[in-house]
Amino acid sequence: MSVKRTPLNQRFRGYFPVVIDVETAGFNATTDALLEIAAVTLKMDEDGILAPDKTIHFHVDPFEGANLEPAALEFNGIDPSNPLRGAVSETDAMKGVCKGVRKLQKAAECQRSIIVAHNASFDQSFVNAAIERSAIKRTPFHPFVSFDTTSLAGLALGQTVLVKACRAANISFDASEAHSALYDAEKTAELFCFMVNRYQALGGWPLPQEADEEEK
Repeated sequence: MSVKRTPLNQRFRGYFPVVIDVETAGFNATTDALLEIAAVTLKMDEDGILAPDKTIHFHVDPFEGANLEPAALEFNGIDPSNPLRGAVSETDAMKGVCKGVRKLQKAAECQRSIIVAHNASFDQSFVNAAIERSAIKRTPFHPFVSFDTTSLAGLALGQTVLVKACRAANISFDASEAHSALYDAEKTAELFCFMVNRYQALGGWPLPQEADEEEK
């Protein structure tokens, strides 16, 4: 007896794609503070067209003993001590992200979530480090598999910088809004969906078949 599947849970080998962007106080995930995280989940219609769905977003207080690199703070414009940020603890932020993603992953009948990000190894390293510090046992994310939109955009659009790749795909991008985890995650999600949908339109991926037909 075949298992009924939706297009999304077949498209990426059972993975639930979640677009992630983080803003940090440096480049070292084990020592430098995570300051903002945004996650955009995706949905797929019956024709296999991928689109952004839900957004999960937190401003994050630096974990105890975290390093704050002045150059990084100047670059992203974040003042960690500003009470108007509405920041929560790293543990609360990561529990919120994981709980929200796990719920949507289950609804999509996917086995596990996979991080999609621009320069994915960077964002994934901070997510993994924050999950470990928060002692979260049931993380929905695969610990090392990811989809890197930098590489995909280089292949599909001839651009590797997020703003240039978005513009090549005719996706509006306000450079003054860049380096906000929420804005960058939303634009990365649009870019990823554009590339996946374009690949399908060019005949690169057929509509999913029932499991029993695939196994014949």
